Amino acid sequence: MAERSSIFDMIGPVMIGPSSSHTAGVVRIARAAVKVLGGIPDEAIITFYNSFARTYEGHGSDKAIIAGLLNYKTDDIRIKQAFELAEEAGLEYTFKSIGSAGTYHPNTIKLNLIKGDRKVEVIGESLGGGIINISKVNGFTANISAALHTLIITAEDTQGSIAFISNIISNDKANIATMSVSRKGKNDIACLAIEMDSGLKTISQEYLKNLDWVIDVIYIPDIDM
Repeated sequence: MAERSSIFDMIGPVMIGPSSSHTAGVVRIARAAVKVLGGIPDEAIITFYNSFARTYEGHGSDKAIIAGLLNYKTDDIRIKQAFELAEEAGLEYTFKSIGSAGTYHPNTIKLNLIKGDRKVEVIGESLGGGIINISKVNGFTANISAALHTLIITAEDTQGSIAFISNIISNDKANIATMSVSRKGKNDIACLAIEMDSGLKTISQEYLKNLDWVIDVIYIPDIDM
């Protein structure tokens, strides 16, 4: 039986052109990174890989990534003026390109962002139709779509920690859709990337942040909000 596409796959996202992969997906990768950082960055080093490295200027991905870092949505008419608006906002940025990186998806972007004394590194992939995958956050495997409520926890690799965190999420009646666990080594630092069907209460987020063995808690309600 032939695979069928939904009408949403054919229409694609509401966006400023020219391409859902090179514009909408790029904007959404940047907006996800802004959520990870906790605000619009002061500085950004933007590295385009593979296909993106060869086409980002001609296809407008350079403006799209800057617009996303300014937290504009995919249908924001200001995308076309992103460079000028970034200058007004005081956002300093540098573009880099690596045309042949075999381990990366063809449409991959790495963002190294700085805001005050906080630094983050986010690697995202534009999969087409505005769909993205955030493959890594600060060197840890994440593999999140950023289309759901997302919790990213960096913590000591403590026995029973995953079950403990899952129980807190369950108490908020927030069903876990996906979970990715990445760690540097046994009993070292680990990262949990958890996508949920509904949101996590603020009091639960604060409780997690104050646990002795938790290093960092990032909560992303939904990048399209």
